[in-house]
This record gives sequence, structure tokens and C-alpha cells, in this order.
Amino acid sequence: MHIDFSGKRVLVTGGTRGIGRGIVEAFLDAGARVAVNGASAASTAKAVAELAVGARVVAAPGSVANVAECRALVAAAVEGLGGLDVLVNNAGAGGGKPVEATDEAAWDRIIDTNLKGVFFVTQAALPALRAAKGNIVNIASVNGLIGVPKGSVYCASKAGVINLTRAHALEFAPDVRVNAVCPGGVDTDMLRALAARLAGTVEAGYKVIAADCAGQHRIAHVRELAGPVLYLASDIASFVTGSIHVVDGGETVD
Repeated sequence: MHIDFSGKRVLVTGGTRGIGRGIVEAFLDAGARVAVNGASAASTAKAVAELAVGARVVAAPGSVANVAECRALVAAAVEGLGGLDVLVNNAGAGGGKPVEATDEAAWDRIIDTNLKGVFFVTQAALPALRAAKGNIVNIASVNGLIGVPKGSVYCASKAGVINLTRAHALEFAPDVRVNAVCPGGVDTDMLRALAARLAGTVEAGYKVIAADCAGQHRIAHVRELAGPVLYLASDIASFVTGSIHVVDGGETVD
């Protein structure tokens, strides 16, 4: 079944690369108009130019780790698109160290981007989403469901996103649906860097990571995350809210 987003207005935070870029491209392929957010004006402008779809893409730069910039990027998206039907809270920061080696700056960088950003972008977008009877898809992580060593701050941030999803689904009903997707290993710059740190090379690290994907034994392509996001944002999922969709190739089955 083809999902048609013609006439729909979508904001994707962290949409210049990685999972976010894949989500942006999938919405564009489905006919949507999309506001692309990157942390800087330069990175956002570069992505908009590369997408090359003219007025169907709007630049909405700003760091989600800063509340004023959250409000500004949402305002740019709403003004450029003429409203908002879908918000995808995708922007995120990775990284992790042992607890003993984690300082306040590292905590703030991850929590402010991954959790505070989701909350305050949502807050700013809520009036437009209520007006459109729209919906929100939050990108969490399997690490919000299971713990990993040397990643406790990241795990905590993504667990927070999962429970924000549930709380906001209840609070915003019946006007705005809110769901989350929890990716496992997806081929992005962030995962490539982690794989290299883990095993010396990307290829060797991917073999270690993929070994946990029961029955799949591979890393996902970004488009394999975009599909579930488009489903949740579409009318096909009109009775789905407060749900946490795990897209991990079986990593958390055991």
C-alpha cells in the first residue's frame, strides 16, 4: 500500500543526515512538503540544496539543545510550510563513557539534545499540530529499553523520550497522536564511529553489533527506519497513539 502525504506539512529535526535525512527523503517521495532542521544554518542550507526539490523543502535551522532555538526553528517551519501536520523529533546526540569519566558537560550535551530538545520542540509545535489534528513521531532507541555499559546517560535520555511519548499521547488526546520508534543498529555516521571504536574497523564493529540481531544479522538501512515512521504519521495508523515501535532486527527479542 502506497502512503500518500500530498499536501501534508512535516518538520524533521536533525534532518540533514543519517536517520533524519532518510526520513526527510521518504516523506518527500510520498509527496509531503518538509521543513528540514539542522543544528546550523550552513548544514541546513547544504541539505536543502542537495535535496533539490525547490519550494517543497523549507530550511528550519537551530540547535534543539537550546529552548530559544527550539522555538525559532518551529516558527520557521510553521511559517514556511503554512502550518504543521507531522513533527518528527529525530535530532540526537550519541557518545558515552564510564560513569567515573562522565562530567557535567557530557551529561548536559546528551540530555539537552535528546530529551530537553524533544520536549521543547514539541511544546513549540503543539498549537500548530492541534490546529491540524496532526501527530508526532519521536525517535528513541533500543537503548532506552535495555541498558548498555558506558552508555548510561544516552540510555537515560532515550528512556525519557519513551515515557514522554506515553505521557504526551495521553495529554494531547484526542487532537494529536504521539508515537515513538526505537531503532537498533542503523548505518549512519554515528554508528560507524561507534563500530570503529568498538572493534578497530567499521566492518568488524558492524559484525559485532549485527550478531545481536536475531534472524537478521545485519545493520539496517536508514530507509528501513523511515518506513515505520511514515506508517505512524499516516492515516493508516489513525488509531495508534502512545505506542513504542521497536525496529531492531530482533536485537531485543531475547
